[in-house]
Amino acid sequence: MKMILKQNSLLLLKRRFYLFAIFLLYMIIFIYQFGLLFSCCHSWVLLLRYVHLIALISLNVCFVFFFVINLYYCHFQGELEQQLLQANPILEAFGNAKTVKNDNSSRFGKFIRINFDASGYIAGANIETYLLEKSRAIRQAKDERTFHIFYQLISGASPEQKKEFIIEDPKTYCFLTNGALPVPGVDDVAEYYSTCKAMNIMGMTIEDLSAIFRIISSVMLFGNMKFKQERNSDQATLPDNTVAQKVAHLLGLSVTEMTKAFLKPRIKVGRDFVTKAQTKEQVEFAVEAISKACYERLFRWLVNRINRSLDRTKRQGASFIGILDMAGFEIFELNSFEQLCINYTNEKLQQLFNHTMFILEQEEYQREGIEWKFIDFGLDLQPTIDLIDKPMGIMALLDEECWFPKATDKTFVEKLVGAHSDHPKFMKTDFRGVADFAIIHYAGKVDYSAAKWLMKNMDPLNENVVSLLQSSQDPFVVHIWKDAEIVGMAQQALTDTQFGARTRKGMFRTVSQLYKEQLAKLMVTLRNTNPNFVRCIIPNHEKRAGKIDAPLVLDQLRCNGVLEGIRICRQGFPNRTPFQEFRQRYELLTPNVIPKGFMDGKKACEKMIMALELDPNLYRVGQSKIFFRAGVLAHLEEERDYKITDLIVNFQAFCRGFLARRNYQKRLQQLNAIRIIQRNCAAYLKLRNWQWWRLYTKVKPLLQVTKQEEKLTQKEDELKQVREKLDLQMKSSKEYEAKFMQATEEKNILAEQLQAETELCAEAEEMRARLAARKQELEEILHDMETRLEEEEERCQNFVNERKKLQLNIQVGLLIVVKGIKSLVENE
Repeated sequence: MKMILKQNSLLLLKRRFYLFAIFLLYMIIFIYQFGLLFSCCHSWVLLLRYVHLIALISLNVCFVFFFVINLYYCHFQGELEQQLLQANPILEAFGNAKTVKNDNSSRFGKFIRINFDASGYIAGANIETYLLEKSRAIRQAKDERTFHIFYQLISGASPEQKKEFIIEDPKTYCFLTNGALPVPGVDDVAEYYSTCKAMNIMGMTIEDLSAIFRIISSVMLFGNMKFKQERNSDQATLPDNTVAQKVAHLLGLSVTEMTKAFLKPRIKVGRDFVTKAQTKEQVEFAVEAISKACYERLFRWLVNRINRSLDRTKRQGASFIGILDMAGFEIFELNSFEQLCINYTNEKLQQLFNHTMFILEQEEYQREGIEWKFIDFGLDLQPTIDLIDKPMGIMALLDEECWFPKATDKTFVEKLVGAHSDHPKFMKTDFRGVADFAIIHYAGKVDYSAAKWLMKNMDPLNENVVSLLQSSQDPFVVHIWKDAEIVGMAQQALTDTQFGARTRKGMFRTVSQLYKEQLAKLMVTLRNTNPNFVRCIIPNHEKRAGKIDAPLVLDQLRCNGVLEGIRICRQGFPNRTPFQEFRQRYELLTPNVIPKGFMDGKKACEKMIMALELDPNLYRVGQSKIFFRAGVLAHLEEERDYKITDLIVNFQAFCRGFLARRNYQKRLQQLNAIRIIQRNCAAYLKLRNWQWWRLYTKVKPLLQVTKQEEKLTQKEDELKQVREKLDLQMKSSKEYEAKFMQATEEKNILAEQLQAETELCAEAEEMRARLAARKQELEEILHDMETRLEEEEERCQNFVNERKKLQLNIQVGLLIVVKGIKSLVENE
C-alpha cells in the first residue's frame, strides 16, 4: 500500500512538473516544485492561475497569495510596505548562503508575523529567527560558500571602504574555505548595493552600516591569526600580531590586551585570579568561538533593528498573517546536534500538521453528521517527541551532563543508552566509530554522532575576550555584547573538564533550553491559528530545468511528511462533493433513476448511490455533501469519462449521418437543376432559327418608346415634390442652427460657472485637509494630555496615600507623646 501511495504521488508530481504546473494542492497540503525556470517561477500571471484553484479549497492560502501580490505591486505607496519588502533582502544577505543543493539556501529558520488593524491595513510586522548556522561563518563544505554578505562586501566595497574596513583579497581569508567561489547568474557587486539600499530604507544610518561592515571584516580576519605551540610547553604564542592589530582596530580593542586574553586568560581560583596557559588548539577554538559569536550577535542585532522599524504599534494586531520558514527534515550520513534540533522541530510541526488535518476532518464530519471513530493521528509522533524533550529525555540528559563535573560526550552517550535502551524509538548503533545512537523519526531512522555535543550545547566563550568586547571603544561592539551570558574558562581550575566551561546552575541556560523555550512559544502561536502547510520540493540537485530525480523527490515527500499526510487522509473520507454538484455531474451514470420534477438533493443522491451499487463502507451521506473513500470518486470519474465517450461517439455518428443526408439532398437538387437547364437549352436551340421568333426579338425593344412620355411627366412631379421637401428642410435647418447657437452660449456660461465652483471646491477640500491634519494633531495632543493626566492622577493618588500615611504617623506620634506626657505627669 505504501509503495502504491509513493508511485501515485510521484506520478502526479511528474505530470504537473513537465506541464510547468509547479503548484499542487492536496487536501490542506500545498506543494511547490522548484521549476528552476525564472520565467515560470517568477511570473505573477502564472501565480494568479493557481490562486483561483487554491480559493476553491483554502481561502486562507489564497489570501496570503493575494496579499503578497498586492504588496509586490503596491510597494511604492507606503514606507512600511517598502520596509517590509526590504527586510527579506537583508536577511538573505546575512542569513543565506550557497550550498551544493541551493544557490540561495536559508541557513536559519524564521517566523514572520504581519499584523493588521481593524480596517485590514498593515499595522506592523515582527520577525523571529531560529538556529542560525553560525559555524558557516568560519568553515564551509566543498563547493559551498559562507553567508552572501561576506562576498558582497569584498566585491562591492569601494577603495575607500576597503581601506577603512581593511578588506583583503578573498583568497587570503582562511575562514573563506573555498575562496571567492562565484554563483552563476549572481552579481555580488549589484547585490551589495541592493543590500545597502535595503538597509537605508530600513532606517539604518551610514554609521550603522560602517559598524556592521567592521564586524564582518573582523570575523574574516580572525581566521588569519596564526598561533604557534611552544616546544616543551603548554603555552601557545602569536609570532606575528599584524592581523591581531587589524582585528583590534576594527573592534576598538587594545591589541596587547586582546592577545593576552586569548593566550593567557585570567581565571578565578577561590578568591584569587591566576593566569592559565592555553595550548594552540585551545586558542584556535576560542578565536573561532568568538568569531561565530560576533557574527551571531550581529545577525541578532539586525533582526531586532528590523523589528524596531517594522513594529509600529506597542501591541500586536488583532489579526495577523504568520509565515514560518523552517529547514526540512535532515538525514545525512553523519548527523549532529544541529540535525537533532531541526528534526525535533519537524517532529513538532508534523505533529501539529497531523493534528490539524484530523481536526479539520473531524469538524467537517461533525457538521455533516457522519459517524466517525475519534483517532488523533497527532499522538503517533508523541513517543519520539517525549524521547527528546521530556524529563530524562535526550535534551534533559544533555543539559544535566553539561553541568556534571568531568563529563564527556562518551559519558553522555552511556547515560543515554542506559536510560532509553528499551525505548521503542531509540536504537543503540553497532557502529560507534560512525554514529553513537539512532532515533526512529516519522521520516525514518536517523543515526546521530554525539561528538562535541556538550560543547555545542554550552557554546563556551573566552570570558576575558568577552569582557574586553563589553568595554570596547566602539559603542556598536559594546551594544551587541552587553547582554552576553558568559560560559567560559572562569571555572576551569575548579572543574577538570575538557571544556573548562562551568558556572553555577541557574545562571546560564544552554542552547537546547533556549531553543525549547523558543519553540514552545512558537507552537503556542501556531496552535492558536488556522495553519496551512506549504511543502517545497526540489526536483534535482544539478539545478537543471525540466529534470526530475524520482528518488530525490520521493525522499523529500517522505521527509516533508507529505506521504504521511496523504496516508492519514486516506484513513477517512478525503473526497467530498455537494449534493447538487454530485447530481449534476454523475446523473448521466444513472439515467431514468431520478423522476422528472423537483426532488430533494439528498434523496436524489441516495437514489443515484443505490443505482450505482456502491459498497456502503465506501461512502457516507452527510447533510449537504457526500463523502467518499480515497479512489471512489476517481472511479466514478472514469465511469463518467467512459459514458461521455460513448455519448460523444454516438453524437458524432448522428452528426456524420445528418451531414451525409444533407449532402445527398443537395446532390439531388443539383441533378434536377441540371436536367431543367438541359431542357431549356434544347428548347432554345429549336427556337433561335424560327422566323417569328426573330421578328419578336427585333420588335420587343420598340414597344417601350410609347411609354417614355408618361415616365417623363411622372419624374417631373416627383422632382417638384422633392424641391418642396428641400425648402422645408432648409427652414428647419436654420431654426436648428439658431437653437444650437443659443445652446452653445448657455453651455459656455455653465462651463464658467462650473470652473468657479470647482475652484471653490478645491479650496474647500484644501481647507478640509488642513482641518483634518489639525484635528489629528489635536487628537495626538489630547492623547498625550490624557496620558499626562493619568500620570498626574496617579501621582496625585500617591501623594494622597502618602499624606494619609503621614497623617496616620502624626496621629500615632501624637498619641505616643500624649501617653509620654501622661506618664511623666503621673510620675511627678
